[in-house]
Amino acid sequence: MTVVLHDAQTIRLIGACPAEDGETLLQQLLANPMAQVDWHGCESAHGAVVQVLLVSGRPLQGPPAGEFLHRFIGPALERRSTQFNLSPSR
Repeated sequence: MTVVLHDAQTIRLIGACPAEDGETLLQQLLANPMAQVDWHGCESAHGAVVQVLLVSGRPLQGPPAGEFLHRFIGPALERRSTQFNLSPSR
């Protein structure tokens, strides 16, 4: 499994996250509204996973392990988090 609830505050993405993990990640985010996403161990992510990250607005603990994610997806997610605050208020 590549989407793992580490604790109530952290959801980890590990290895290569396939399309099915988009739904798993969404379920984890809904069940744990204050959790951040740790993607230090994420080597690659299907577009479905990236879309969930984009709309979630959750803080990411990174950088990710994968070069493509680090160079292209990470900056897009950072821009999103500064433009829109979709995270639940604390």
